[in-house]
Amino acid sequence: MSLVTEARLSDSPLVESITRGRTLSEGSTIRPAESNWHMVLVRVNDMVLPLVVGPLTTSGIASWGEGGDVLWIKFKLGVHMPHIPLKTFMGLEMRLPDATSKSFWLNGSSWQFPDFENADTFVDRLAREEALAFDPIVGAALQDKLPVVAARTVRHRFLHSTGLTQTYIRQMHRAQRAAALLENGASILDTIEEAGYFDQPHLTRSLKRFVGHTPAELVRTYQLRCHSIQDNRILSDYNTDVLTKNLTEKVLMEAIHVTK
Repeated sequence: MSLVTEARLSDSPLVESITRGRTLSEGSTIRPAESNWHMVLVRVNDMVLPLVVGPLTTSGIASWGEGGDVLWIKFKLGVHMPHIPLKTFMGLEMRLPDATSKSFWLNGSSWQFPDFENADTFVDRLAREEALAFDPIVGAALQDKLPVVAARTVRHRFLHSTGLTQTYIRQMHRAQRAAALLENGASILDTIEEAGYFDQPHLTRSLKRFVGHTPAELVRTYQLRCHSIQDNRILSDYNTDVLTKNLTEKVLMEAIHVTK
């Protein structure tokens, strides 16, 4: 595996999740569409790149180089930067200007680079200084709990706070739900019914657009995972003392060979 990551939930009401990762070698993978925007810090050797990454409206390819440490702060839908319209970095990575070797400029102030442990405090400071704002209409609309608000007002506030329409976000979330069903053993026909698609071609188009895989590919992923679990269970039924002994002797011999 060329990219290892660790994620955690956040104490901040503005943050969906916080993730850190390290690239062990060059690599790439198919990435899904993403309705949320992120603040990202990429550290390579002594250089740090502070970025804001906009919502990604379709699936695509994510690639990376070797030896980078990355921090991702994923903001909840409805969180936005009042001084930087989301439409200016939709589908893009926008670099924030450096202040010093350990800080960057945002909303007229210098901010120290956050890390995995203090990212919550960093976000809370951004909110207190009004570098971040939150529109509760977005979450209420997605949960069908809107107060009495004109439809035109909702559309405007959705676009302003997320860069996307409510309908488009629902389509993305439906595709993510369908992918999760298939990856956990649901049949294609059951997924069509459960996720509310018209037919298999409708499901396939949606998954290719938002997830980057066909239904058959996701079913295959589930089957391979099941076979892997089954193989591990079969191996556990054997007396592995001999295997362990042989492996230990092999490792020792290799160690001896290396030291000569």
